[in-house]
Amino acid sequence: MDSLIIQGGSCLKGTIKISGAKNSALPIMAASLLSEEPISLGNLPHLADITMMNQLLMNMGARVEFADDHRRLQLHTAEVYNEGIMLAPLAHTMRASFLVLGPLLARFGYARLPLPGGCAIGQRPVDMHLRALSALGVSFELGDAEVVGRVDDSLRGAQVSFEEPTVGGTENILMAAVLAYGETCIDNAAREPEVVDLAQCLQAMGARIEGAGTSTITVEGVERLGACDYDLMPDRIETGTYLVAAATTGGSVRLENARADTIQVVMRHLEQAGAELSTGEGWVALDMGGRTPRAVDIETAPYPGFPTDMQAQFTAMNAIADGSSRIVERVFENRFIHTKDLCRMGADITVSGNEARLRGGATLRGATVEANDLRASASLVIAGLVAEGETTIEHIYHIDRGYEWIEEKLRRLGAEIKRCPNQSQG
Repeated sequence: MDSLIIQGGSCLKGTIKISGAKNSALPIMAASLLSEEPISLGNLPHLADITMMNQLLMNMGARVEFADDHRRLQLHTAEVYNEGIMLAPLAHTMRASFLVLGPLLARFGYARLPLPGGCAIGQRPVDMHLRALSALGVSFELGDAEVVGRVDDSLRGAQVSFEEPTVGGTENILMAAVLAYGETCIDNAAREPEVVDLAQCLQAMGARIEGAGTSTITVEGVERLGACDYDLMPDRIETGTYLVAAATTGGSVRLENARADTIQVVMRHLEQAGAELSTGEGWVALDMGGRTPRAVDIETAPYPGFPTDMQAQFTAMNAIADGSSRIVERVFENRFIHTKDLCRMGADITVSGNEARLRGGATLRGATVEANDLRASASLVIAGLVAEGETTIEHIYHIDRGYEWIEEKLRRLGAEIKRCPNQSQG
């Protein structure tokens, strides 16, 4: 497994292009199971999670074809089979594998899946998915390592209410409801832009959906879905990560293929930190003017609140910022995993339960650290960019799950960073 080696001290400056959204691509790829006609997806990122989802679909009989330098993916699922599939090795490394549950139940009336895995950031139970699908007429048998779902007659629209917003749960019930008989109303639905992206792709396939992006989504089931050609939205978390990296280093960057409307709360916090931001059609720019950022308080919340997927990056920035800060994590219960390595690099962070307090102004020093989850890994990259000396980030599998060509993009912005094979594994 590869490592990243970073020589700290570079001020990020320049222009890069943001990739397509991983968190849109995975559910939309799962949605291809709903149609026997081909689905063409553009603006596709090159990521480990995309490769794994492709493999999962191919294991079920799908045909996968790439075009436009692998930027466009065609999925043909007419010959997909479902009886008795077991995809444990893939499912245990990628939580998004569970997103095939709703489409399989809608198309076949049966699904047998391993329980999913992914980042070590909390339990993230799937019980809300199962309760929501049960309301549409699915009966489940839950074992230690797998779940089996059956539909005795056909899926029927129903009133579905989530106790709290869940992105994956909303996506699963949305994909099932588009082929259910009658109307489904989803209350307390997740409002994330990636849910909207999925809904718009489903609409392009012929689904009848209203209210995506609000807390109430209404779906009128249709008999079948057809082919579509759809381009994924830009990745808002990648956008935010590079903005924070530039702010932390005192730099100035312009990000093409970015949507400012999806990162408003992140931009407001960066402005509080002293950054100057400008936006236009398809781009976002940040200029820190060589200044050290000011510390900002953060409290994560479901969209449109501050995204939990940006908490670790701001933690790294706050470690070197002027002033003290308080970070409260209200989405996942184990998402301060990055603070241990940041403290090894010299950060002053005290964690108590779901709250972290930082005393800014730390002089970070290079160290050997380990990437333990996707966004924690990004925070270590940011820390390495401003640390004195050399930082080695080992086992960067998680980084490759969510950041396309991160070392190449950072080099374009002036960072001294390279990828190396893990020496312990030859």
